Amino acid sequence: MKENLILEKSYALALAVIPLCRELQMKQHEYVLSRQLIKSGTSIGANVEEAQAGQSRADFLSKMSVAAKEARETHYWLRLIRDSKLLSEKTVAPVLDLTEEVRRILTAIVKSTGES
Repeated sequence: MKENLILEKSYALALAVIPLCRELQMKQHEYVLSRQLIKSGTSIGANVEEAQAGQSRADFLSKMSVAAKEARETHYWLRLIRDSKLLSEKTVAPVLDLTEEVRRILTAIVKSTGES
């Protein structure tokens, strides 16, 4: 079976977001931002997964576009959590980097799919 980079990366991102949210809730008692982050951070992979079974090119493009928007939102929440010092730079940086990588891949997919 051929490897699908965006499926793997978006799933890895969801797995990376979960412990951050757990730490925010357990150690910082921060529930609002952690809930926002868990929603957007796991939604990316869910939309990518759904896009794989798109009924049409337009459906595929729509799901990938939503995933790209969720990646941008996840990037926002992570920056906010880092900059408000709820979690350390060291803790957030790798997840922020992965989010940026996923966002770039999704943007490239959306652009290339939309141009064809």
